[in-house]
Amino acid sequence: MLGEHDYTIHAEWTGNRGVGTSGYREYSRDVTLRVDGKPDLLASSDKPFRGDASRWNPEDLLVAALSECHLLSYLHAAVRAGVVVVAYRDRAIGTMVEDGRGGGRFREVTLHPVVTVAQEGMRAAAEAAHRQANEWCFIANSVNFPVRHVPTTLVVGADG
Repeated sequence: MLGEHDYTIHAEWTGNRGVGTSGYREYSRDVTLRVDGKPDLLASSDKPFRGDASRWNPEDLLVAALSECHLLSYLHAAVRAGVVVVAYRDRAIGTMVEDGRGGGRFREVTLHPVVTVAQEGMRAAAEAAHRQANEWCFIANSVNFPVRHVPTTLVVGADG
């Protein structure tokens, strides 16, 4: 099924301390992100950019989107390959570099998925499913930097 899908996010700046953006240090970077029917997401800029470290920032959200997209694409690839996944966790690391002119870009994101499969005979197909998942991941296919994968495959009872 081919289709086009729209995603609507409502972003509201909640950081006006009473004087708006009258100065760089005069306002908070707090934002509330809303999607109809879902809990609000409290966001801000990253701490080095005068943000609130307790809130999600755009960089966190980008890396999280890549990690989750790979996870969900991987589960689908595993099913298609006959691999029974019983656990999946990831440690995703994104590297962003500033350009010295107030901007910057991500250089790369590396995912470190640890997948546990039901049987030893599934290990090779489980490892191959990461390549398929990368091809299917909408988010990875939308960015202009490499998304690398350093997977680990465990087997129930064999690898602890």
